[in-house]
Amino acid sequence: MTRRTRLLAALSAGMLMLTLQAPVAHAATWYSSDRWGSWSQNGYTVRNNVWGSGHGPQTVWANSYGNWGVWADHPNTGGVKSYPHVARNINRKVSALGRLRSGFDVRVPGSGAYATAYDIWAGNGAYEIMLWMNQTGPVGPIGSWQATASVGGHTWDVYRGSNGHNAVFSFVRQGNVRSGTVDIKAVLDWIRSRGWFGDVTVGDVQFGFEITSSSGGLDFVSNSYSVTTG
Repeated sequence: MTRRTRLLAALSAGMLMLTLQAPVAHAATWYSSDRWGSWSQNGYTVRNNVWGSGHGPQTVWANSYGNWGVWADHPNTGGVKSYPHVARNINRKVSALGRLRSGFDVRVPGSGAYATAYDIWAGNGAYEIMLWMNQTGPVGPIGSWQATASVGGHTWDVYRGSNGHNAVFSFVRQGNVRSGTVDIKAVLDWIRSRGWFGDVTVGDVQFGFEITSSSGGLDFVSNSYSVTTG
């Protein structure tokens, strides 16, 4: 091999290495294709959370607790396949919360079947409060319709039911939004005022994408997210 040939071979190898490494160089701070992959930062935890039956592949990534997302390829069948989300534990009674608010901004696909939703746990897992901010495709809440309520900065159709393990209160927003703020404390006070639960302790406030189907691979992105208490 001549010196010129060796030089060209070295340059080609170097270009190949740069090409292969380019995605890694621009990759997120953290990513995982593990069904239960999780990553924590500043009191928040991002989880892949692929828990449903008949699921496909899903990869979660995160630059921060506010900026994260998933690529998911779940088949076009019924049943929730995953709920990738970010969580923050509150661990305070409703009466002890002067403020519990959250802000979000997401980018979601125009196809598939999913909901962008908060999942708030209370009473040591006895109560699940879901706030649906947007939805696409054949998805729906658990339980029966109870009321229309304007609370927490939004107008909702409220459903009450059970998943067989815990009570579920679903607040389905009238009209989809991809960004905004929610007064979660006001929602909790509204539920308590109806006698559906007492002065329960609020556990995790979770926010993410409840995905039923995303055939062919779809991207779900949280551009920003935060929870404030007081």
